[in-house]
Amino acid sequence: MTLTRRRVAERMDDPAISPEAHIHALSGLARLNAVSRAHRLLWPPLRELASRAHGPLQVLDVASGGGDLPRRLDALARRAGLTLHWILSDRSRQALAQSIGRARASGMRCEGAVIDVLQEPLPQADVVINSLFLHHLDPNDVARVLRSMRDAARLAVGVTDLRRTRRALALVWLGSRLVTRSPVVHHDAMASVRAAHEPAEIRAMAAHAGLDAASVRVMDAVRWRLWWHGPGGATA
Repeated sequence: MTLTRRRVAERMDDPAISPEAHIHALSGLARLNAVSRAHRLLWPPLRELASRAHGPLQVLDVASGGGDLPRRLDALARRAGLTLHWILSDRSRQALAQSIGRARASGMRCEGAVIDVLQEPLPQADVVINSLFLHHLDPNDVARVLRSMRDAARLAVGVTDLRRTRRALALVWLGSRLVTRSPVVHHDAMASVRAAHEPAEIRAMAAHAGLDAASVRVMDAVRWRLWWHGPGGATA
């Protein structure tokens, strides 16, 4: 059953959060994403594009947070013999510094960009992705971000986020408590589901942003995926 959307402030976005609590929360969120295998949702269409690229495929990750999604996608690419070049972006210098450090330690080819996507244009890249970001935004800002991603993408745009259902709420409540003791993650995981946009809503926002042919698919009980391809991009 779909829930009424209710957006509340997430503790990880509080400017007053301590660096220790922020790092603890980012680590907990990374474990939660690993258990849910969130990176696998964007991998098939990304692999298709990378396999057809003449040289490294450049991928921009919007609102990277701790950067765990790009690291896992890059590991899959390397195991498949494919090369990705990453631009990790976030408005938080603290989060970006952590994600860049971990990315380079893992052997990723990457650079960083401090960007507030609601205020600044995105740099050009072959593929522009984000995960677990759009639920922070109201519909007009979602459309603005999708339009900015479309304008920055030479080939494709990929997005994953949460569903807003009672089942998703129950699964996220359980999963967050099994993988981390961070009270920030416990609070924010539930807040994220309650603020999420359902697939039909995202389709309408994507059309408003000019991504009329975007594919929006329910991937599992908790998440959906949007994939849009321009000329030369792969279908999902």
